[in-house]
Amino acid sequence: MRSRLHDYALLMRLNRPIGIYLLLWPTLWALWLASSGLPRWDLLAVFILGTVLMRSAGCVINDFADRKIDPHVERTRDRPIAAGRVSPREALVLFAVLCLVALLIASRLNAAALWLSLPAVVLAASYPFAKRFHSLPQAHLGIAFSWGIPMAYAAVRGTVPWGEAGLLMAANLCWVIAYDTYYAMSDRQDDLKIGVKSSAILFGRHDRLIVGLLHLAALALLLVVGVLSRRGLLYDLGLLVAAGVAIYEQWLTRDRERGPCFQAFLNNNRFGAAVFVGLAGDFILKALM
Repeated sequence: MRSRLHDYALLMRLNRPIGIYLLLWPTLWALWLASSGLPRWDLLAVFILGTVLMRSAGCVINDFADRKIDPHVERTRDRPIAAGRVSPREALVLFAVLCLVALLIASRLNAAALWLSLPAVVLAASYPFAKRFHSLPQAHLGIAFSWGIPMAYAAVRGTVPWGEAGLLMAANLCWVIAYDTYYAMSDRQDDLKIGVKSSAILFGRHDRLIVGLLHLAALALLLVVGVLSRRGLLYDLGLLVAAGVAIYEQWLTRDRERGPCFQAFLNNNRFGAAVFVGLAGDFILKALM
C-alpha cells in the first residue's frame, strides 16, 4: 500500500510542486486585487487546496494521455503509467476522485464562482490532448492556468469585472506560453521524433525572441492592471524584478541546451513570486499609510 500511494503521489507530481506554484501565483494576484488586499482566509484556503487538487488532476490525465509516448522519452519513461506501475484505469479513477474533491471544496464558494469551476475541469481534462491537434498547446494550458482569475473575482465580488480580469488573464496567458515554451524547448528533439506539436517547434529559430516578446507583453499588461487598480511603487518594483528574471532566462537559454531550457522554465516561479510580493507589499504599505 505504501508503494502504491507513493506511485500515486508521483503521478500527481507532488514531488515536483513547480506546477502548483505556477498555477497558484496568478490566482493569488486575482484574489488580492479583487479583495483590495488580504482576502478572507476561507477563500484563500479554498483556492490553495483547489489549485493543488486541479494541478494534480491535470498531471494524472496528462500521463494517461501520454501513456504511449512517455516510454519513448528519456525524461518521462520512468513515470508510473509509462513504467507500468499504475494502470490507465487506476489513473482515470484517480483523476475523477481529484476532480470530485476539488468540486466539493469549490461548493463552499458562491454560485458565480461555482459555475466557473466547471469549465476548469474541462480545460484540465482536454489540455493533454491539444498537442495532437494544433501547434500551440501552450495557449490551451495558458487558458487553463488563467481560469482561477475570474473564479477569484467571482468568489470575492459575486461577479467578474471582465475588463480588469480580462487584462490579468491576457497577461497570464502570455506568461504561460512563454515559460511553457522553455519547457517545450527542452523536449523539442523528442517531440519531433514522436510527432507531437509544441510552441517550440512552431516558433523554430525565433523561439527565444518570441518568448522575450511574450514576457514583455505580460509585463506591459500587468503594468496596465496596476495603473487601473492604482497600485504604487512596490508593485512596480515587483514587475521590475520579474523583468530581470525574464532577462536572465534569455541569457540562460542562449545555447538552447536541454538542461538550461528546463531550468529557465523552473525559474519562472520567481517571476510569479516577484509580481505577487510587489502586489501584496503595495497593499500593506498603503494600509499602513
